[in-house]
Amino acid sequence: MSIPKFIPKPGQIDYTHSKRAPVINCLVEFDGRILLVKRSKDLYFYPGIWNGIGGFLDDEKSPAEKAKEEIEEELNISPDKILKINIGEIFEMTDARYEKTWIIHPVHAVVATDKVRLDWEAEEYRWILPEDISKYDNAMSGLSGILDQFFNIR
Repeated sequence: MSIPKFIPKPGQIDYTHSKRAPVINCLVEFDGRILLVKRSKDLYFYPGIWNGIGGFLDDEKSPAEKAKEEIEEELNISPDKILKINIGEIFEMTDARYEKTWIIHPVHAVVATDKVRLDWEAEEYRWILPEDISKYDNAMSGLSGILDQFFNIR
């Protein structure tokens, strides 16, 4: 699968090289399990790292709207299969490796299916119990803060 070149649409902001960037990090849940995706090795940020579904808040969409868009785009789960969306407390995380501060908008989405079809942004996926996150030593930092908000797990 070829990697599409990012070309901002009218009104969209390119945060790739900015010092601060607003993003969503969405934990998708089905039947008590959460979805982790292993990010593609071809991605600029955090290649090969396990994470939830994410994306820049680079347009006028709300975090809930962006989560629906990313779930459909990255997992091929249609919006009608999203049963519930919860928005968490925004927090910041600075990463010296990228010289960037992420403004993270945590999202928790409950879906009606565990059938996914990944796009180019992820290499593999796993449905796990939230408390098993510690088994993924290369999980994205900041993920524990999101798990704590929605599942009281650190």
